[in-house]
Amino acid sequence: MTADVTPAEGDLPLIISVDDHVMEPKDLWQRELPAHLRDRGPRVVTERVRLEFSGGHYGFTRDVEDGEWCDLWLFDDLVVPTGLLHGPAGLPRDEQRNVPARYEDLRPGTWDRTERLADMDRNHVEAAINYPNVFPRFAGQGFLERDDKDLALTCLCIYNDWMVDEWSGTEVPRRLIPLTLVPLWDPALAAEEVRRCAAKGSHAIAFTENPSKLGLPSLYTGDWDVLWQAAVDTETTVSMHIGSSSSMPSTAPDAPLATSMSLYAQNAQGSLADWVFSGTLERFPDIKVAYAESQVGWMPFQLERMDAVWAEGRGGVGGPVLPSEQVAGRVFGCVFDDLHGLRCRHDVGLSQILFETDYPHSDGTFPHSRKVAHDLFAAAGMDAEECRAVLRGNAVAAYGLERFGLQA
Repeated sequence: MTADVTPAEGDLPLIISVDDHVMEPKDLWQRELPAHLRDRGPRVVTERVRLEFSGGHYGFTRDVEDGEWCDLWLFDDLVVPTGLLHGPAGLPRDEQRNVPARYEDLRPGTWDRTERLADMDRNHVEAAINYPNVFPRFAGQGFLERDDKDLALTCLCIYNDWMVDEWSGTEVPRRLIPLTLVPLWDPALAAEEVRRCAAKGSHAIAFTENPSKLGLPSLYTGDWDVLWQAAVDTETTVSMHIGSSSSMPSTAPDAPLATSMSLYAQNAQGSLADWVFSGTLERFPDIKVAYAESQVGWMPFQLERMDAVWAEGRGGVGGPVLPSEQVAGRVFGCVFDDLHGLRCRHDVGLSQILFETDYPHSDGTFPHSRKVAHDLFAAAGMDAEECRAVLRGNAVAAYGLERFGLQA
């Protein structure tokens, strides 16, 4: 193929982004929690703060006289600062720095629904799935880590109700697709929340790429099967964002952030191995799994290696259905800068490649996502049908978006 088979940029269809983020409303829990819990529930105070990055970790200091004003999230014993990097969309790259921020320092579309829809229009995005952004973190670890699990569950359900009833809205076709959280500390309770949210209209959940890293049972225990059954019964897709195990790959304590940033797909590789070698994909042949911000270029070799180990019965695994056959049509990855992955799209499985804009993060492509997509597609020699599949059609299939009035 040559680049001239790719449609012109202006002829590409509207995007369905499977990985964007939303800033949690500052007043959400204070207006929804019972009065006696509000001083312990999630709330925001504004202080002068200094942010730091050293030894591979972000840190902060409160009440710094010469610090910068910052919206701090407090939740029982948790303190989380808001930073400019939570939502630098629209800023030039050289202005995207690790400094404290208040919500009003960020683009309104990071937290205001009307402004978000306007930004989506500017960016040629019809619909988007939004992960949490600040204290809940990408799989709800902010709730998991609280000692008072009754309070944590109450707060998590408030988030889910807001996500379905307020943020996602009622438009048809739906433009903001609900993605809800589960109480990770109890698989049976998580299954109940999946069923509750599905009844309200949410059919996607955020899960951790590696529960063991969070001190939870691994996929090998079978403890999560009750959750997977609920996902299958409610046609709910399991979505896992990089970093949702509260850890990122690195090599040494003094390695720069760039080392971790260049290795981030390793978390998805490990997660996929767990889903296959634990037998979970075999036990639940109808479940659908999606990785966010994972890229896809790693998939062909990973599956080739897993097939070899599986076929030879090494390491205590094996069976009649190869890993690559288990994954086909059911495990999805997404791209925003993976030219190699698009060039080997037929080895990955074209139908398993989704697209994301990562609004409003620093890796995000707002407001040039259509141009970024076109440049990638042209360089990979993709035709109009392939472009449409990656930009929207595959997302409709992965998340069952026909139920929201969206078309491939």
